[in-house]
Amino acid sequence: MRHRIVDDLMTRDVITVQEETPFKEIAEILTEQEISAVPVLDSSGRLVGLVSEADLIRKEAAQADPGGRGPVPRSASEFEPGVAAATARDVMSAPVLIARSGWSVVETARAMKQDNVKRLPVVDDTDHVIGMVSRRDLLRVFLRSDRAIREEIEYDVLRETLALDPGTVQVHVVDGVVSLEGKVPRRSLVPVVERLCRGVDGVVGLESRLAFVEDDSSDGG
Repeated sequence: MRHRIVDDLMTRDVITVQEETPFKEIAEILTEQEISAVPVLDSSGRLVGLVSEADLIRKEAAQADPGGRGPVPRSASEFEPGVAAATARDVMSAPVLIARSGWSVVETARAMKQDNVKRLPVVDDTDHVIGMVSRRDLLRVFLRSDRAIREEIEYDVLRETLALDPGTVQVHVVDGVVSLEGKVPRRSLVPVVERLCRGVDGVVGLESRLAFVEDDSSDGG
């Protein structure tokens, strides 16, 4: 039984920019490619930052308003000649929150939730970008059909992994919610079955009514 990892879901054809890439060019890339952020790489190709639409808007909002209605600049240097030639290095967010190759979908989703981000660059062991993963990518896991989920539980979990006889446990899946009924040989198997079923890609909930034949717990009997 193999669970999906971030490498299975990420976008591999990643558009990147260099630290010296001009502000205007980054804006054009985001617009033309219809993407919301680009990783920033140093001269060795390693990830050093991320420029998003929000970063560009934040930089633009700090500029002087020709009509005099804009915010007061924090310093005169913000409006000096040449500020329009800002580069990725000037506007990028750093350090960058990342996902690592081989992370599970759960690990990646937790990282996004914890840091409240919509996307993460995926890097290898040398910190080179190999993909980008978004919330939408992760949600694809939960678009599996109920039939596919049920078949994986019946064959991969119950028969192959746990070596349970067919028909020992009845599996029903509706809208990603798994219902388990039946008897397993030992009480200690109940939480194992439940844990493995919850870990199947696409499962959003579990209702277990499993019984057992033998109570092999230390305080049983």
